[in-house]
Amino acid sequence: MKIGMMHGAGGEVMGDLLRKLLSHYTSSCVGGIGLEAMDDGAVIPIGNHNVVFTTDSHIVRPIFFPGGDIGRISICGTVNDLAMMGGRPLALSCGMVIEEGFDVEVLERIVRSMDESLVEAGASLVTGDTKVMERGSLDGIVINTAGIGIAEVIVRDNGLKAGDRIVVSGTLGDHGLSILTFREGFELGEQIRSDVAPLWGLVETALRSGKIHAMKDPTRGGFASAINEMARKSGKRVIIEEEYLPIRKSVRSAADMLGIDPLEVANEGKAIFGVAPEDADAVLAAIRSHRYGKDAAIVGTVSEGTDVIMRTRIGGERFIEPPIGDPVPRVC
Repeated sequence: MKIGMMHGAGGEVMGDLLRKLLSHYTSSCVGGIGLEAMDDGAVIPIGNHNVVFTTDSHIVRPIFFPGGDIGRISICGTVNDLAMMGGRPLALSCGMVIEEGFDVEVLERIVRSMDESLVEAGASLVTGDTKVMERGSLDGIVINTAGIGIAEVIVRDNGLKAGDRIVVSGTLGDHGLSILTFREGFELGEQIRSDVAPLWGLVETALRSGKIHAMKDPTRGGFASAINEMARKSGKRVIIEEEYLPIRKSVRSAADMLGIDPLEVANEGKAIFGVAPEDADAVLAAIRSHRYGKDAAIVGTVSEGTDVIMRTRIGGERFIEPPIGDPVPRVC
């Protein structure tokens, strides 16, 4: 078997590969939450503290796009993975692999964007590494970031309970459609912009407002991949109400034109929460009070059973299947 683009797309093909590879590891678990959990990060208990650790690599094309760039994604992606575990981001590392001939002014612009995102997230860049490869060996630049954070309460993506409400923090599909339409040269002006943003502030507000049983950010593979993974790991059924899903008209129109399901494309500034029913309204209000949560909505309910089912606007039902891969590659 050879590695193909689908193996890095965040869908079922990638999941199957990872499960197969990780089955060979004997040292993949630290304190009960390690590689075997296939979560957004790992938890390392140190004394009375829960240290959350994560790492992410970024191969975005193009490196600048409406609403963001590879530098902002590299910081926000790692900060958000920490946040999805309940971790307050503290320190990040950065490793860059740069193609020979890369413009220094472009590199400075990327680093400046990273710095601005770190300030917004309340974290620091503390160490790093740089390598240069021969011209033609790379598509410009690859960035890896790793991060550590501290969590008072650990939240995992497998904690959904029957009765929980599913809350999404905002409109879905913005990032993937922004990248695709810009890459393909569609003149849409500012109608579709990436949602890339650091989410710790929003998550912290939500955690203080009620009981959250599970969290996940719908990056590669989008909402469809993330909600299916949460349901499968939790051993629960999730019922989604189509009419409540927040999707911008411009995103829906572009997706229809391109034949893409907006639920299957990446988001870089959104979170999915499984919230105790008695706290759902309070958590929703808290999320909506944050600048990145103004379009938050309760979109579904958790019950006993399996699969993810969507009740459609016309009164029918259909499965939300986990995508085989992300229909828009090279977006994060």
